[in-house]
Amino acid sequence: MTSASESAPSESANDANTSLPRVIVKRRRALPFFNRHPWVFAGAIQRVEGQPQPADEVALVSAEGKFIARGLYNPDSNIRVRLYSWDEGIAIDRPFLSARLDEAIALRQVLFTGDQIQFPHRIVYSEADGLSGLIVDRYGDWLIIQLTSLAVAHRREALIELLNEKLSPRGIWLRTEKGIRAAEGLTIKDGLLSGEEPPRPMFVEENGIQFGVDVVQGQKTGLFLDQRENRQAVARYVTGRRVLDMFCYTGGFSLAAAKLGNAKEIIGIDSSETAITTAKANAELNEVVDRLHFEKADAFTKLEQLSGAGERFDAVILDPPKMARNRSGLNKAMRGYHSLNQLAISVLNANGILVTCSCSGHVSRELFETMLSSVAESTNRPIQILESCGAAADHPVSASCLENGYLKCYICRVV
Repeated sequence: MTSASESAPSESANDANTSLPRVIVKRRRALPFFNRHPWVFAGAIQRVEGQPQPADEVALVSAEGKFIARGLYNPDSNIRVRLYSWDEGIAIDRPFLSARLDEAIALRQVLFTGDQIQFPHRIVYSEADGLSGLIVDRYGDWLIIQLTSLAVAHRREALIELLNEKLSPRGIWLRTEKGIRAAEGLTIKDGLLSGEEPPRPMFVEENGIQFGVDVVQGQKTGLFLDQRENRQAVARYVTGRRVLDMFCYTGGFSLAAAKLGNAKEIIGIDSSETAITTAKANAELNEVVDRLHFEKADAFTKLEQLSGAGERFDAVILDPPKMARNRSGLNKAMRGYHSLNQLAISVLNANGILVTCSCSGHVSRELFETMLSSVAESTNRPIQILESCGAAADHPVSASCLENGYLKCYICRVV
């Protein structure tokens, strides 16, 4: 199951004593790591002592020689070391991985009780659960996992065995994320890791809404689980209203508006023919096809057409894909967000509801709110933020790695 390039880490890396290879941090660069930030970028490193191989365990040490943490090494990634254990005596071995998985699973058992346990949800969320590079989503009896670091990919077999022991899924399927393989030097590809292949489509329930999802080829792991609670929140504002749902994907917000919010009419727009086909099927599955219309179109072009035609809506939902994949693209992304929100307001009735989202981790809340302020000025339409939301609770944010808090969802009233 493991290729030659993803063989088990060397014995020296798993040795629980202080003979580990050492990564020495530059002077005045150690504080974030003492504060448990898990990513050590190449620019923070002064030198490496020993000859650690890819995915080997190393000790991170300050310039003054003080132990900081144990981590896993990747010479081919800009994140040169990912940190996991701040106890010098606790190795990153199978018992360590098992304990971290137990902690993550315990949280979800608190969050999802009774019938909710069948809701699709995130079991492990990388840094937030102390397992940088591992994402595990549960869809009924199947687990969909993402391995976003070389070091975790090298420990794949142990993780699969542990997940099978603890959760007894019918199958475990691997999804890979765009750009991660190149960034981490990974050779993995999508496919079955254990058990049975997941059905396509797979039918799941969320807050009384039925979804047919494709966990094999759909975006993310099939459904945007991070927006679960936001879909429910938005539904409270759209009763009896005409709603426009841009970037609707397979109909998450649209279905919530129809079934939970009892909206009068919903138009969903997405550029993917596959997504639109699935959205239409989901509308039929939930028996709300009479109030839902889905159309394949480019969001910016469609908004311009609707505005020019004098179409008006009581609520507009904007949930675009990531617009800033790196810091160099941040200015362009902010111009895109400004243009998109300005167009949305041009088709929004007075006292209408604007739901506007960003899943770009490089876009801070302050930047996004500043953009909204600028849009209010340019449109001469005051904007009131009613709710400022993030990802669902099964996507927690580590206080030591705030970069986990990528999702921003604002529910606004536009006067």
